Amino acid sequence: MAAATDKLVILVTNGIDHELSSVAFTIANGGLTAGLKVSIFLTSAAIDLVRRRGQRMTHVPPLEPLLALIESFQSRGGVVWACTPCVQSRGYEQADLLDGIIITGASVMHAEIKEGAATLSF
Repeated sequence: MAAATDKLVILVTNGIDHELSSVAFTIANGGLTAGLKVSIFLTSAAIDLVRRRGQRMTHVPPLEPLLALIESFQSRGGVVWACTPCVQSRGYEQADLLDGIIITGASVMHAEIKEGAATLSF
């Protein structure tokens, strides 16, 4: 039996063109409600989810609009990491992303996993 953990890391690769982006943030918010410490690592097309105004293009009813999901997640203590090479390959800089987004390599995600975090991927 696996040891209990209060951490959850969600890896998101889908971007603004896919409903799984909204599903990922909905589940992340649910994790916070359940008392988990939730972090999201964005890679590939998912970087556009946190590009200023990018998330305004996504709304998957009956889920909340993506921007509202992201804002709720961050305001409740959720952490959003954006893959450094993925940000750079799109020509983005910190100023192009929503406030509070941390541009970093995958090592932060790996550290959480090594400490026992559960993982999900979208």
